[in-house]
Amino acid sequence: MKEYQGGCCCGAIRYRLAGLPMFVHCCHCRDCQRQTGSAFVMNALIEAERIALLQGAVQRRALPTSSGRPHIAHYCPECGTTLWSDYGARKVMLFVRVGTLDEPAALPPDVHIFTRSRLPWVDISGGAPRFEVYYDMAALWPAESLRRREAVLGKGR
Repeated sequence: MKEYQGGCCCGAIRYRLAGLPMFVHCCHCRDCQRQTGSAFVMNALIEAERIALLQGAVQRRALPTSSGRPHIAHYCPECGTTLWSDYGARKVMLFVRVGTLDEPAALPPDVHIFTRSRLPWVDISGGAPRFEVYYDMAALWPAESLRRREAVLGKGR
């Protein structure tokens, strides 16, 4: 099974992902731009049980969203690096910030979402499919990832 390791920028937090994520989003929405201070965020969607803290402890904070839906960020209390998020407060599926991995290039985006607010100088002309808002998961996600998602969301209900 493939494993990925990562951590915060000060080194207080270290974690490991057990296996591949279900899917990787490159999100260009305004919320992600504001929350990261960047043009977009790369999120690897994975079951919470597949994330192992190797060192340190994360703290949580609720972040505001334009949709009003809950968004809980898990971050390093020392340096403030957000390591993953729980969109929708489901607790069983997390969105790991790909940039916190030791090898972020290992997880390229499977899709670009909310491109309607993409900054005009960010070129996304090649590679992953692009959507103004969101997409049909059944059409894009691999069958195994859809099964994993359904299994984990069933546990959280």
